[in-house]
Amino acid sequence: MLAGTGVAAYVDSFVWWKALLALVVALALQVAVNYANDYSDGIRGTDADRVGPMRLVGSGTASPGAVKRAAYLAFAVAGAAGLVLAATTAWWLVLVGLVSVLAAWFYTGGSRPYGYLGLGEVMVFVFFGLVAVIGTTYVQAETWEWAALYAAIGVGALACAILVANNLRDIPTDVVAGKRTLAVLLGDRRTRLLYVLLVVLAAAAVLAVAAVTSWWALVGLGFLVLAVPACRTVLSGAGGPGLIPVLQSTGLAELAWAALVAAALVVSS
Repeated sequence: MLAGTGVAAYVDSFVWWKALLALVVALALQVAVNYANDYSDGIRGTDADRVGPMRLVGSGTASPGAVKRAAYLAFAVAGAAGLVLAATTAWWLVLVGLVSVLAAWFYTGGSRPYGYLGLGEVMVFVFFGLVAVIGTTYVQAETWEWAALYAAIGVGALACAILVANNLRDIPTDVVAGKRTLAVLLGDRRTRLLYVLLVVLAAAAVLAVAAVTSWWALVGLGFLVLAVPACRTVLSGAGGPGLIPVLQSTGLAELAWAALVAAALVVSS
């Protein structure tokens, strides 16, 4: 959302209330997908032997019904904010929102969740990268901007890197649970290389944004301060709880990428 709003500001199209609504949609969908995954993985027993942070259903802290209702509530909040944006921009955005909700639910939900088929990273890149960033720019500027695409690639790459690190950590338990994530399909070594490749892609995206806007955008490379140590940890062979700091660092690196690029675009506008 930050990166998309930065691009909108660069082209003199910043609309504060649309940016705020886009933030509500993004955050509500993130909360919704987390609850949906907690519910779906929990009822399947996938979280019975979990290395990472506690899951509500898997740990028995909350009932499946309560977690499912929380997911539905978050989806409703995202839908309400999205409808306002669609009504004031373009009604075809309703379809984009509906597809986003379905993608969030069927990541681990349904009889054949695509997150169990190695497609989770694709969903994250498309919906938390391309749709989130380009959509945020579009609802404000109502035009296509190449900078938004490049920013979406950068944000999407780091969002994928978070999931890759998470699934790398969970390879042993996912194999036992029959969850065929991309990390399970690629194996340990290639998954570690994929993580580094995604960080490199995010850095290249900063260069692409700078090339079509202002070289001020190069300050976005500051995200590497957080991402490079994480890459070292991943390449060192760390596993299990040793990868939890990588998840934290990658999340902060994604936030830094978006905030630094957005700030640079606002200043240069």
